[in-house]
Amino acid sequence: MRVVSINRRTVERGALAAASGLLAGYTALAAAELTASLVRPQAGPVTVIGGAAIDRTPAALKDFAIRTFGENDKLVLQLGILVTVALLAALLGVFALRHRRTGAAGVLAFGVLGAAAALGRPDAAGPWDALPSLVGAVAGALVLYLLVGTVGGATARPAGAGADDTEPPAAWNRRGFLLAAGVTAIASTGAGALGRALTGRRGQGATASRTAVRLPAPASPAAPIPAGAALRIPGVSAFTTPNKEFYRVDTALVVPKVDADTWRLRIHGKGVSRPRSYSFAELLQRPLIERDITLTCVSNEVGGPYAGSARWLGVRLSDLLREAGIQAPSRGGRADQLIARSVDAMTLGTPVEEVMDGRDAMLAVGMNGEPLPFEHGFPVRMVVPGLYGYVSACKWIREIELTTFDSYDPYWVKRGWARRAPVKTQARIDTPKPFARIPAGTVTVAGVAWAQHRGIERVEVQVDDGPWQEASLAAQATTDTWRQWSFDWKASSGGHRLTVRATDGRGEVQTELRTRTIPDGASGRHGVFVTVG
Repeated sequence: MRVVSINRRTVERGALAAASGLLAGYTALAAAELTASLVRPQAGPVTVIGGAAIDRTPAALKDFAIRTFGENDKLVLQLGILVTVALLAALLGVFALRHRRTGAAGVLAFGVLGAAAALGRPDAAGPWDALPSLVGAVAGALVLYLLVGTVGGATARPAGAGADDTEPPAAWNRRGFLLAAGVTAIASTGAGALGRALTGRRGQGATASRTAVRLPAPASPAAPIPAGAALRIPGVSAFTTPNKEFYRVDTALVVPKVDADTWRLRIHGKGVSRPRSYSFAELLQRPLIERDITLTCVSNEVGGPYAGSARWLGVRLSDLLREAGIQAPSRGGRADQLIARSVDAMTLGTPVEEVMDGRDAMLAVGMNGEPLPFEHGFPVRMVVPGLYGYVSACKWIREIELTTFDSYDPYWVKRGWARRAPVKTQARIDTPKPFARIPAGTVTVAGVAWAQHRGIERVEVQVDDGPWQEASLAAQATTDTWRQWSFDWKASSGGHRLTVRATDGRGEVQTELRTRTIPDGASGRHGVFVTVG
């Protein structure tokens, strides 16, 4: 019976030590969050470690995360970091039972790693970015040392006492542990709540500046959407994607909230004879263009959801570049690549030739009749029709530098993606859904097709291995928007595969060759399997 009693006590002490580690980790994160709210929210340890993980993740793994988790990929990453921190904290707590000081030092070591990650971020604002991780680590180390002491953690032997760095554990103080753990949990929860409140208050200025924006009428309004451009077919993507439903794919774990009143854009670099700087108010005073443009993410799989169409309002980008003295390479310009930098230090490289070839490339300030949402780049973002977003759609832009493709590789190019990325022709079946069970008879097959800046000329549907049959096309608004299509299929009983392909405005048929999204966008034809009857 005595052996059983000793084992139970050992197990209980181990469990309480693990709980001590968890409370220490919780305290560390809460203290770090509070400190980050005073320094800079982007300097919080979860954010900087997550950013470092994103930067070092192979392109194929990133693509897998987007494909598997969609727009929840950042949430999954953050949860993964928290689970890892919890496991390591619990292990440190158990280790501290016999090596109390070393366990506390382990917490400090993780703080140093977090500080190093903060200082190594491209958007690091200075040495103060290390403070949240360091403060959190000190708080967590103190909590672990004190709580393990109440459980009966070992203390260091006097110098020269022997090879073992510990001596027998102190007496177990159950009441002391419960009291200390309760106080720690309450204090940490309060610190975390205060940190979140202060962080929210920091963003109030940006929120107020967005609320105060009154978008002027465009000098060049968008043409009215043709009456036949939007088919009234249930299940087909709307011609204009509402802002709340527009896809979001970026690397920002914390959405930047930029105050439009203090924002400025700088244009400089190779071939710039007149460097320029603009405030948000100055951009709004310029002649604005309004255009319907469909955007597509390069991570979009064949048939995937990462495409959306919106009515954008902004300043024509080529006008700003010409005012800075820039010429297109075809006209003797020295720069062939435009590097756009965002406030979170993301870099995107765009071909200068395409920006200045007459297409409606813009610095957008409005989206579907309202100022840009924060998630989509407020106060200003780039929009370039015909190019995938990773080379053209810089959100939260703050700087434009002119350079060459030979002299600089932006963020995604360094990670294996192509330097130039025109959007590939794609068609998607929106209805019926994959593996749907539908009744026999006439079934409407419908969806959208896009080939931005080339337009869609034809869409065809194939049933099983039968001939390609032409679908009916909705009216085309512009060559920069997607085009809805429909096909009436006389469905017979059994299982069937439906496949779609599009032909762009240049007469090129969408390829059947299936490729991955890396390095320059997926190709292939979308198909769905359905059961009739």
